Amino acid sequence: MLSRVADNLYWMSRYLERAEHCARIAGVHLNLMLEHEPASQDRRWWRVLAALGSSEPVEGDAFAAAQSYALDQIVDSIAAARDNARQVREQISSEMWEQLNRLFHESRRMGTPEFWGAQPHDLLITVVQSAHLFQGITDSTMIHGEGWQFIQMGRFMERVQATARLIDLHFAEFFRPSAEAMNASEHMEWIGLLRSCTAFESYCKVYTADLRPERVAEFLLLNDEFPHSVRFAVNQLRKSLGAVHEATARKPDRLDKLAGRLTAALSYTPLEEIMSNLHEFSLNIRRLCGNIHAGINQVYITYPVEAALEI
Repeated sequence: MLSRVADNLYWMSRYLERAEHCARIAGVHLNLMLEHEPASQDRRWWRVLAALGSSEPVEGDAFAAAQSYALDQIVDSIAAARDNARQVREQISSEMWEQLNRLFHESRRMGTPEFWGAQPHDLLITVVQSAHLFQGITDSTMIHGEGWQFIQMGRFMERVQATARLIDLHFAEFFRPSAEAMNASEHMEWIGLLRSCTAFESYCKVYTADLRPERVAEFLLLNDEFPHSVRFAVNQLRKSLGAVHEATARKPDRLDKLAGRLTAALSYTPLEEIMSNLHEFSLNIRRLCGNIHAGINQVYITYPVEAALEI
């Protein structure tokens, strides 16, 4: 597979996952506004901005800043995903292109400040549902070869980093190691975290509706069966890396080692050790993902001609 094609497929998937993540977070927190006093809203939207990846200092109305940032991220990410797909239309199915192109035009129509200000949920629901539909169409209509594996890499690389950042920020604000019971407002915040990861119902099936922060952390970080947990996404990322490695006959030893370290951190680190310094654990996960991303780029995208001739 041409490195250009691999790069486009990888980033198409990452951008679409990013748009879906932003839409999901924004939708959950818009609903949570109904459960809390206005005095607590600024802190919430500062946290949302950070969870969506903003590093700019917030001045003035945090709610307005978060809404504007979320809208820009969603619309721009969908446009970038479509642009990457357009460059490799011969590598994806017609159904995939039609679905992504339809989402692009819907996001442009509903992403105007006037429409967004009046009916933000319409865009958010459309983006989440369309992203899920695109994933299903991709799995059903595309050959599960190298190209499909690069799409999986992009999806799960973005998911690991976004979920780890979200968990880190939430626990930094709401987690208390003491046995003190949480109040009703905090209880809704923990439900909000689970819903932000589409995990509330699945969590209840495993632990019942008894919300305990340690169990939430264990489920979202270490569960190997839930698709939006960090461990599940890492496992899928490593499988796709292995599949591409076999298909291309490359020898990315450093990339394999990095993926192994990431898998081991989630498979063998006790929950008690994670909870003792969850922030550092999250940073390490994201740091390793960044190194793997750089490795993917070096081995499969921007490799020198001499490396290709050695195969």
